[in-house]
Amino acid sequence: MWPRRNLQDLLGIEHPIIQAPMSGITTPELVSAVCNAGALGSLGCGLLPSELVREQVAAVRTATDRPFNLNFFAHPRPSMDNKTAAEARQRVQRYYDELGLGTAPEPTEPFPIFDSSRLALVLELRPRVVSFHFGLPGADALNALRQAGCLILSSATTVAEARWLEAAGVDAIIAQGAEAGGHRGTFTDDAGAGTVGAMVLVPRVVDAVRVPVVAAGGIFDGRGIEAAFKLGASGVQMGTAFLGCPESNVPPPYREALRAATDLSTHVTRMYTGRPARVLRNRFSSDMAASDALVLDFPLQASLTMPLGRSADGEVRSDFFPMWAGQGASAGNNLPAGEFVRRLANEAQEKHS
Repeated sequence: MWPRRNLQDLLGIEHPIIQAPMSGITTPELVSAVCNAGALGSLGCGLLPSELVREQVAAVRTATDRPFNLNFFAHPRPSMDNKTAAEARQRVQRYYDELGLGTAPEPTEPFPIFDSSRLALVLELRPRVVSFHFGLPGADALNALRQAGCLILSSATTVAEARWLEAAGVDAIIAQGAEAGGHRGTFTDDAGAGTVGAMVLVPRVVDAVRVPVVAAGGIFDGRGIEAAFKLGASGVQMGTAFLGCPESNVPPPYREALRAATDLSTHVTRMYTGRPARVLRNRFSSDMAASDALVLDFPLQASLTMPLGRSADGEVRSDFFPMWAGQGASAGNNLPAGEFVRRLANEAQEKHS
């Protein structure tokens, strides 16, 4: 028996484990396997067009009748001036020249905003759980989601963000430590946002709010889950740990880089999308580290870097492809997702007993 059941009872799951919604990497097969094993599977919808979201949700519902989560970005519309855009294009032009890609394009918005059409999509699909990264949409949207029976989660990287989320009415808060892979969920201008490790962040968020708190960042096994419970969390969110599962959409060069990773293999960069994100070091992220502050607003920056990551035939260029990963990436797993969830649950309960 888990030490507390408020998260499981809230979400309708057996194990207090949430598979992180890694947009472009999670698949319906991964999500449904996690759900069928008793945890909460999450589809990362931040990058996906609405029709593909519908297709993936249909595939999940064909494979499981358990609750699942749809995750969206809640970022504000970016701003840009011509001078900044020209400078950003110039910074990446040498890579375009090297790869024979011509002139770096004019920046565009490659990722959808959570607007009225995205809200209508979620209300149509009615998942049990909807989660957000980079804050929350407006109050009217949140009220509509609640009326549709959706539970709402979002990420906090500081105590102040967690309090704001609770005041906005979320049902649970994901306390995302600096160890976590992928984008930081930071949505304030606090200079320290996103730099606090989970060991410090989780207990302080637990003390500051009344809703269940989910620990995220650097958790790979039952020891990490039990540690999160001892810090006061009601559950964990794990992303990098699921990257090696055969159901994930991780290209072979990315998998190879994960297997070769060490404790020093990741760093945080804004160069891929405009927001801080923890990735495996590669040539591009290392080369551009000195220019990290000189990037376009999220997600405009991504429109300049995405063409570098894949060739015309879809092959990954590992020197340029963003390989999202948390600290401790080398501790990842390659078991099928359902088997992995069951192993995590058994390990954690053994540590607790």
